[in-house]
Amino acid sequence: MNKSTLHGFSRREFLAGTSLIGAASLLGLPRTAAAEPPPETTRIRLVIVGLCVAPQYVAEELLRTEGFTDIQYIPDTAKVGTSEHLATGAADVNMAFAAPLLIRVDAGEPVVLLGGVHVGCYELFATERVHTITDLRGKNVAVPGLGSSHHLYLSVIVAYVGLDPRKDIIWVSAPPAEAKRLLAEGRVDAYLGFAPDPQELRAKKIGHVLVNSSLDRPWSQYFCCIVAGNREFVSKYPIATKRALRAILKAADICAAEPGRVARFLVARGYAPSYEYALQTMREVPYQNWREYNPEDTVRFYGLRLQEAGMIKSSPQKLITKGTDWRFLNELKKELKA
Repeated sequence: MNKSTLHGFSRREFLAGTSLIGAASLLGLPRTAAAEPPPETTRIRLVIVGLCVAPQYVAEELLRTEGFTDIQYIPDTAKVGTSEHLATGAADVNMAFAAPLLIRVDAGEPVVLLGGVHVGCYELFATERVHTITDLRGKNVAVPGLGSSHHLYLSVIVAYVGLDPRKDIIWVSAPPAEAKRLLAEGRVDAYLGFAPDPQELRAKKIGHVLVNSSLDRPWSQYFCCIVAGNREFVSKYPIATKRALRAILKAADICAAEPGRVARFLVARGYAPSYEYALQTMREVPYQNWREYNPEDTVRFYGLRLQEAGMIKSSPQKLITKGTDWRFLNELKKELKA
């Protein structure tokens, strides 16, 4: 393969694409942002967790225009999950699935939800032995581990149709690569994956889609990924928090408007192994809908679902009171003419 090409496009084309991402950050910077005081800290730490959180990777240049000079992307090498990094203060702001965040809030840990980014990205694949969610009763279902975002999401899905995730499902802990192999071999009956796993499973014709959270109700009506922050960071650095949230939301708009360029950026930076799967993800995940949905509705919905699954005790209203701060989002919606 010619070293001047990368997944079918030239180095010049790639650099043009990524430079346009940078240009978008500069040309799209609202005047009100330039007039704001600088962030109280110039350091911000985010976690590398997967492909669907692409906006926070694309946001790197936007974060620089917001005044951050020390931008750290931390690998989740211990596989503890984004919510734990936020709770311990190892990360400052990050995108994450709503359910693990609400479990942290319920436990009294210092995590605060700031705004929604997108619905979807999870898809449930099953063998021919499974045709409905209720068919999962007594079946083997692969997840990376109990308490993982995959496990929590599928738990609320099965609880929604009346199954008890603690008794009715045989959970098989397996990392994604092994889980996909087990599904292909028929040794597990289902696997819930998020990008780029669904794109790979569909391309290889492994299993069939039982639930697509971008398309299927009620899951498609509520945010999957929420921007959250460590409570101390949000309290101590409100200007920095707003600036970080603005960068991520603007990056979400770039993901929606320029899927090809973003896919190239993700591959070049090592966030995605395949341009084709990254491009599919950028086209399929509705990154623009942070403007359309109410994150408080998401907290109510998943709060009730987690209660049904026996995973939390707090009421949705208590979760909203204890663990959300929408003031930055509300300001940005007006500022960015949402």
